[in-house]
Amino acid sequence: MYSELLLPLITAMFLAVNMGASGTAPSFSASYGANIIKRLAIPGVFGLFVLLGAIVAGKQVGVTMGKELIPPEMLTPDVLTIVLFSVGLSLLISNYLAVPQSTSQATVFAICGPAIFYNQLNSPKLLFEIIPTWFLLPVVSFVITLLIGKLLYKRIRDSKSVDYSKVSNHIALKILVLLSSCYVAFAIGANNVANASGPIASMVLNELGIDATSEDNFIMIITVTTLIIAPCFAIGSSLFGYRLLQSTGKGIVEFGLVGASLISIVTATLLLLASITRGIPTSLVQLNTFAIIAVGISKIGWKKVIVDRTVRKFWIVWIIAPVFALILSYTLTALAHRYGIIFF
Repeated sequence: MYSELLLPLITAMFLAVNMGASGTAPSFSASYGANIIKRLAIPGVFGLFVLLGAIVAGKQVGVTMGKELIPPEMLTPDVLTIVLFSVGLSLLISNYLAVPQSTSQATVFAICGPAIFYNQLNSPKLLFEIIPTWFLLPVVSFVITLLIGKLLYKRIRDSKSVDYSKVSNHIALKILVLLSSCYVAFAIGANNVANASGPIASMVLNELGIDATSEDNFIMIITVTTLIIAPCFAIGSSLFGYRLLQSTGKGIVEFGLVGASLISIVTATLLLLASITRGIPTSLVQLNTFAIIAVGISKIGWKKVIVDRTVRKFWIVWIIAPVFALILSYTLTALAHRYGIIFF
């Protein structure tokens, strides 16, 4: 029986590798873009803070992904393998195109595939909590960053009261930017690790014959699965992270240290609020990219940023990748049901 758990677990680790690659850009693109941290040092630091975030603040999102979108008893090894494979393939394609994709959106849509097929989807949770948050938070990230950039950063720069050529070499500010990037990695751990560890926890409880609806049982198992899944983020960062760092950190706008800190603090705080208060799996890459665009607008104007080729590519992939995960997950579930592999 336990051998049946191996394939979903391997698939979850494959997903975590891709999430680590995708998450590298929103966490360390600011520091990397500002030339504060070396590329080879990023995977280790990133992986450590992802693990800390998952252990300290990842419980609520784990509950959402493992129990609240789909009945936990549906998360059998077969169903979960389909879900995680669909997400992993979607993210792999995005990583190949060097576009950081929302792991949370792809995972939620993939879980919706079998839930829709068997008419078991928790629609109110999806339609009235998760999806509105996906639209609201990037706008909030953009507006906050743009206002700070226009009202504070730009005014200080234009007044010439601060010599930015000297500020950029200030060791304290460099440390602040690096800590901000670590803060983002912590927020990723609190939100994104649960994309894999939450469903895996429900599956393990089901296969062991333990009540998956019990919060104590669920928290115990998800802690163990987190310790397996989270380190895979560092592996993904090492394998695929560089191209995404180049795309996000260098491809839209060159960062100053003040802008780098601003991006990291705004996006990580919004993601942590979504994770801790409502357990909403949401898109850090979109929060981060919208903040980057806002900083770019405050520095070089609307027209140059909005028509940027990198930005246009982001819009397209962001729409296609989650829909691809949903269609693939639904199709594989239908095929598995037709041939008697899964049935509810």
